[in-house]
Amino acid sequence: MRSTKHISRSTPSYRLRRPARRHALIATAVTLALAGAGVGAWTFLAPGPGIQGLNDGAVLNGRKAAQISAYLDAEAAGSRDKVRATLDGAEVPLTVQGARLKLTLPHLAEGRHTLVVAGGSSLPFASYREAVGFTVDTTAPDLRVADPEIKNVAAPVTITGNASTDAKVTVDGKKVPVDKAGAFKITVPKGTPLVTVTAVDRAGNTTTKAVSARGRRPMIRAAHITAIGWGDNTLRGNILALVRSGKLNAVELDVKDEDGEVGYASEVPLARQIGAAKGYYDARKAVAEIHAAGAQVIGRIVAFRDPKLASAAWKAGKRDQLVLTPAGQPYDGGHYGALSFTNFADPTVRKYNRDLAVEAARLGFDDILYDYVRRPDGPLSQMRFPGIGTSTPEQSITSFVADTRTALRPHATYLGVSVFGIAATRPTEIAQDIGALVKVTDYIAPMVYPSHWGPGEYGVAHPDTDPYAIVQRSLADFARQAKGTQTEIIPWLQDFSMGSDYGPAQVAEQIKAAAADKMNSFILWNAGARYQGAALQQIATR
Repeated sequence: MRSTKHISRSTPSYRLRRPARRHALIATAVTLALAGAGVGAWTFLAPGPGIQGLNDGAVLNGRKAAQISAYLDAEAAGSRDKVRATLDGAEVPLTVQGARLKLTLPHLAEGRHTLVVAGGSSLPFASYREAVGFTVDTTAPDLRVADPEIKNVAAPVTITGNASTDAKVTVDGKKVPVDKAGAFKITVPKGTPLVTVTAVDRAGNTTTKAVSARGRRPMIRAAHITAIGWGDNTLRGNILALVRSGKLNAVELDVKDEDGEVGYASEVPLARQIGAAKGYYDARKAVAEIHAAGAQVIGRIVAFRDPKLASAAWKAGKRDQLVLTPAGQPYDGGHYGALSFTNFADPTVRKYNRDLAVEAARLGFDDILYDYVRRPDGPLSQMRFPGIGTSTPEQSITSFVADTRTALRPHATYLGVSVFGIAATRPTEIAQDIGALVKVTDYIAPMVYPSHWGPGEYGVAHPDTDPYAIVQRSLADFARQAKGTQTEIIPWLQDFSMGSDYGPAQVAEQIKAAAADKMNSFILWNAGARYQGAALQQIATR
């Protein structure tokens, strides 16, 4: 680019379009100079050769800075030995390339730079000096997008955020106005599962964030049923009757169970390879039937307790896929037995569970709910997790859940995690860090069954016979850890007898206790899928 900013203060600028006239004026000026003040008293700055390939005021990102080349027109630059180029005051080598002089620029660091070219003109008593100022900016623009607050799932969703003030923002490819402070706002249609927000600064650096536009999980009142149970007309019919009567609005149906069996004919390669895909039910048909009854479908995936995968891996010599003892043998998972727990740090194990989650989402499941997303019970010193590196078990499990959430983002699917009731206060006991997990899930599902608490927990002498107290007090700890996030606490509640007889009154007490902690959602557990509808009130929103 030709610059006009380099004329001496004591010298007028002679920028004439007609060479003959320009030469005549310069000759006249030279004559006056010689006659009046003596040779050398005047200095003339003539037009330079122009710096090609680099514009004054340019802003370059890292890619452009690495590829930039600058040149001079060799003839216009004049005598080669009089041409000098500097970048920020340091000499820049010049090489001849045909009719051009190439400026060999060094590595361009982040920040402001000035390239100066000076030389002697072919005109008498004249020289030129040209400068180009430019900036290298390799820093991606700031982009912060707030989790949308959604109070009505049937209404459009407003996405808000802030970006660097020099950035242009798009949401799903649509340009969004940005104010002087970098704030932006846009409304997207209801039912949008994922919104892609992109900020591009003037250098071309890009920051992209994917944001769920689903917001919080709407209230659910669900009951569990196994894959085999769904094939039983009586069990299936009883649960659907509770849905149709307005007492439940969701069904939790097993995708992969405690035996490692996948309930439908999965197409996930590893499930088929190890014989886990059983086909007890038709997934699309089951989802359609539940939806038609007026409920949503929660797909439960028992993650790391997986005897099917553990046995197949051990037989194939793939020992890293199992939790091992220090001696390299399969860890005896306590009362679960040997060859029961797979290794949550192993890439194959993680991918297998993640692939099942994505497949279930594609089949129409509204939620994915992980269970046994933990390490086995027992002393940590007696376990090895090949591939865990420097991470703690809690960190490794949290990263697995976060990876699943990322994989599910293109789908209108919520992600929940079932956790032990003790995890709120004892995160290392089974590697479930609630403070970390609330940041990577849509909801946490604590198993706060009264029969599972020991005497004296939370100051309750006999938890099994005092369901209200133990549920209310234990859930309060989970509520505190989720405060400030949009992650819901949706407890598993006990609808079975284990020691004390549990009838409608005991189930209802647990529901009331959860509501006292502002938790109106819940999932009922009964291994035989026999639920006491008398404990359930009709859902007011239906």
